[in-house]
Amino acid sequence: MSKTPEKQPGDPNTTGHTWDGIEEFDNPMPRWWLWTFYATIFWAVIYTIMYPAWPLVQSATAGVTGWSSRGEAQQELVAFQEANAPWNARLVETPLEDISKDPELQQYAVNAGGAVFRTWCAQCHGSGAQGAPGFPNLLDDAWLWGGSLEDIETTVAYGIRNEESDDARYSEMPAFGEILERDEITQVVQYVMSLTNAQTDDAAAQAGKVVFEDNCAACHGEDGTGDVFQGAPNLTDAIWLYGGSQEAVTQTVLNSRFGVMPAWENRLSDAQIRAVTAYVHQLGGGQ
Repeated sequence: MSKTPEKQPGDPNTTGHTWDGIEEFDNPMPRWWLWTFYATIFWAVIYTIMYPAWPLVQSATAGVTGWSSRGEAQQELVAFQEANAPWNARLVETPLEDISKDPELQQYAVNAGGAVFRTWCAQCHGSGAQGAPGFPNLLDDAWLWGGSLEDIETTVAYGIRNEESDDARYSEMPAFGEILERDEITQVVQYVMSLTNAQTDDAAAQAGKVVFEDNCAACHGEDGTGDVFQGAPNLTDAIWLYGGSQEAVTQTVLNSRFGVMPAWENRLSDAQIRAVTAYVHQLGGGQ
């Protein structure tokens, strides 16, 4: 067992701890470190007095300055709103078809509309507006309710098949599983798929044409090209909102689809609705 070394003259006191013959000196902390530590304590006390610091049940202590990051953000938001107010007024006052004739106003509308879209619309239509199953692709030229500026503005403002607005676009496809026999459903599915030159059973498709004319042509048209006034899809363009496989089309015929879009008239300002209208229209599929 090792022997504890003897304390030498001038050595500081020890802490009393000994391990394997080694004693720990009780050296004082450097004064610069202590003063730095005291300064941080002093700063912490001052900070808790000046700024929000201590959490309460529903908020935090406000601090004598009354400053908060939320309040600062709100001030910046108000400043931006005031700066954009003249542009928003011009956007509302200018006829929709004339916005693009003013390059500066069009640029403002597209930039502002892009911000609105990314905040409120991208969750369903995708950040690039490419859509998803059940959510329309806004980049192509297939519009269920029309792709003019006026049509898009109406759709944005009032939505589709919602219970929020009396002016919402509305159409409803019957669930033909409750109307037609299963053989008839198989036949009409084959006929619908044949409209896009998909591989089908020719005999079933021919029989399905009769089923289509009797049950579907009233909305989709005798040639299957749809009707924008009813929101009835064009079945000949190979653009499928819910998928164009035989299984997907069969499910659509059996159970129908009932997509809902909220009305934005009570969520967005008139300027925001016009801005996002201009943004969507210029994406490439606007009519």
